[in-house]
Amino acid sequence: MPTERRFQRVTDVLDRRQPDLRVVLEGVAIAHNASAVIRTCDAAGVLNLDLISPNPDVLVFNKAISTRADKWILFNVHASVTECLSKLKAEGYLIAATHLAEDAVPYREVDYTQPIALVFGSESEGISAEALALSDIKLRIPMVGMVQSLNLSVSVGIVLYEAFHQRWAKGLYGRRRLPQAQYDELLKAWLGSE
Repeated sequence: MPTERRFQRVTDVLDRRQPDLRVVLEGVAIAHNASAVIRTCDAAGVLNLDLISPNPDVLVFNKAISTRADKWILFNVHASVTECLSKLKAEGYLIAATHLAEDAVPYREVDYTQPIALVFGSESEGISAEALALSDIKLRIPMVGMVQSLNLSVSVGIVLYEAFHQRWAKGLYGRRRLPQAQYDELLKAWLGSE
């Protein structure tokens, strides 16, 4: 039987989960980075993390880095970019891919209060041409250094916390947004989790 304190903590967190703010990782191969992303997603109230990987078993999360945040995130594994992004588009998500292209929009100029899936590419290759073709918008993080890239988990943190800021200002963290059936299911699972 969970304590009142535990019950309150779990319901407080569930009440702030954002069902229409998703992070998509395409081809991420470094478990350290993926683990740090999981931790950031949990902190920002993201419920769903989509992984595009034909071999998801290769990615073993580092529990010390994620601080076991993987227990509070729903993972959706997709075999291909098309499978993942086409499904999200059909569900009404704006697909926003991070990319250092000339026509990419600075990340702060995007409305993150709408249903949105933020797509981040692999550490070595970035976003694939297929993901770019399926994206509705490309966004970039401005940089003025010699190196024109950031660590994956840093990039996710920067963009995700702009989304957090906008959603917080609009009051989206101030009310329960999960459908009741899903809320009840997660509440039961989370209260049973150690």
